[in-house]
This record gives sequence, C-alpha cells and structure tokens, in this order.
Amino acid sequence: MNGRLLIHDACLADGHSTTLQLGVSLMIEDGRIAWVAPNEEADPGDADVLDGGGATIVPAFVDAHSHLTMPGGSHWIERGSDPPERLREVARRNATRLVQAGILWARDVGSPAGPDGRAISLQVRQEMLATVGAPYIRVAGTWIAKEGYLPMTVAVSDGAGLKAAALAQLDAGTDFVKIMLDPPDRSDHCPFTVDDVRGACEAVHARRRKITAHATILDGARVGAEAGVDSIEHGMELDDAIAATMHGNHVALVSTLSVLASWATFEQTTRIERFTAEEGKRRLAARREGAFAAIKAARRAGVRIAAGSDFGGGSVRAGHLAWEVEQLVEAGLEPHEALAAVTWRGGELLDIAHAGRLEPGDPADLVLVHGDPLADPRALWRVWAVFKAGNRIA
Repeated sequence: MNGRLLIHDACLADGHSTTLQLGVSLMIEDGRIAWVAPNEEADPGDADVLDGGGATIVPAFVDAHSHLTMPGGSHWIERGSDPPERLREVARRNATRLVQAGILWARDVGSPAGPDGRAISLQVRQEMLATVGAPYIRVAGTWIAKEGYLPMTVAVSDGAGLKAAALAQLDAGTDFVKIMLDPPDRSDHCPFTVDDVRGACEAVHARRRKITAHATILDGARVGAEAGVDSIEHGMELDDAIAATMHGNHVALVSTLSVLASWATFEQTTRIERFTAEEGKRRLAARREGAFAAIKAARRAGVRIAAGSDFGGGSVRAGHLAWEVEQLVEAGLEPHEALAAVTWRGGELLDIAHAGRLEPGDPADLVLVHGDPLADPRALWRVWAVFKAGNRIA
C-alpha cells in the first residue's frame, strides 16, 4: 500500500441509520478514514482499490463485557486458579479469535490476580499494546465482592472496604472499576446498601474514572441504579421503575443475553443447585424470558444499551459477539439498535469517541461482512476483512 486505500462499491451499516446505505466508497489515508462518499463521487486517484462489491462496511465491534484471561465453559471458575502464564496464553488465543471476528475493542470486566495481587489483565493490556494486530483492551482489574462470593475476587465486608478496594484498583492502574452486587448466599438481596455503593461511586468519579456493577438480581440493579454506577452488567431482572432510575441517573445497561442462550440446561449455570433436565430447561426458559423483559423495560425508559458476550466468564467463547446481536433483536431491539450496542454504544461506555464509529478523521477500524446486518443480524458472523488503523489484519 502507498498509504491510501479505497474500498469501492460496498454497502454501509454504521449503527445509526435504520437502512443499509448502498453504493458506498470509503477512502483510507495514513490509517484514518478520509471520506465516505457515493460511488459516483469517489475518485481513487493514486490509491490502491479494494473491490467491496457484495459486502457491507460496519464499524469494528466493541465487546463491552469480556474476560480476556479466562477460557470460558462450565468450569471457568476453577480455571481462574490456573498459573498466571497459562491465563496470559489464554488471553493471547482469545485476542486472536476476537480480531478474526472483527472485534477490536474488549472491555475486560474481571480477571484473577497474580502473585503480586495485581490483576493479570493489566499485564495482558500492556502486552496487547505492543502486539501488532491485537485488539484494544480496557480493564477493570479484579472483581470486588462481598466476602464469600468467589475465590478469585477482592473480598470486602462493608461500604468502607468497597470504597478502599475500588481506589486500590485504580492505584494499580485499571481503566475502571467493577463491583459485584449479587450476594454470596444466592438470596434476592444486594449485599451492599445504596450508601455503600454511592460512596465507592463518588470516590471513583472523583478520579474521573468509571465504576460498573455486576447485577443479575433485581435488588442489585436497584441499588446500583440509585447509587449512580455508570453501568449495570447483565441486568437480567430490571423492571420499569429501576429502568427509569437508570435513565435518570445516566446508568447504561450492558446486556449479556447470549450467556443464557449458550447453556444446554439451567443446571450448568450453578454450582449449588441441581435439577432434572426438564426442570432445568423450564428454569432456563423463565430466566431468558425475564432477561428479554429487562431489555424491553430498558428500551422503553430510554436507557443506553451496550452489549457484551461475557466470553471467558461463562459458556460463551471469544469471538461470539454476533450471537448477542441476534439475541438483542429477538428481545425487541431494532437491528440498527442492536448493531449500535456492539459498536458506538460500547465506545460511548468506554469514553472513546471513535470506538465503534466510522467518521472522517477516525482511525480506520472497520469490518467487511457479507449480507445486510440491518435485515439479518447473522450477517455479522460472516466476516470477510478486518482493518485496524487502516491495516488489514484479518
């Protein structure tokens, strides 16, 4: 390449328009998008030309809920105690799968800690910065949870501990903070009060960073929304009142519906209870129905919805973000809204304006897929080419 590349005669789906834009050409100059124009206005000049006929240009995807150091599967919790070098190798393999699927941004929302007490994801982020063709990584460090939750969390007992642990994560170099608002005893009650969580939020926001909350239960989502976290992860039991509070307090929702679709039976999602196959399927169906209802409530309230696959922290594996788009459409989002959830809405959550966006002047981070993702979300599985900063990497 001579520093200029014209992608000619493609279609475009940017996550904003409700319809596919036809006959589009996009010019890349020195790693950035120079312009996007109708074919008849596109002058290649001395640029190399890539025939994009039959393909659709979409922004590079943002997986807003991921666990890069974890392998996924039904034994992912046990794998968290694997040696750090093994987990770093898992991260390298996951990163390769992400890029091949057009996912150039990974928001890592939880990693085991190494012997030095620092999250292994911090080392992975540094390694990815120096690796050509690797995805961009933003990390939350290690989960912060009530004592007794999971063996690989930072365990705290009260609001003071929650605040101190959140600041310690930032001191260690994390990009944001992740707290757990599900209880260790699997009850329906959040283990922290609104004041506990608000104190942590205020401390993190004073550092001009963000704080997100894992909340699969209704009470956890309520506490997080009232306390003013920046986002609720999973949010599988939202109602209209909580969604209204989220909207009023500018709390985003990060959906992970594909986790529920990925389990063969509900039995696989728990380490405590065991059910018959019939009962497991019934419970799984009920949980999925509730999660779809939560998406509808969030949409009605105007809550910003980003999306993640939760790869590494459940049955889903890296590179399966397109599945989340399918699930969001099935749950009631319009296709362009579901595409937005895995592109510019994720960038918005990261506070990185160009992530998941295709505008002149932005880094040329883009994907070519076959098909119309605004008519058939399955098109996002059919990745043909991936560009990072104007260089084709897959």
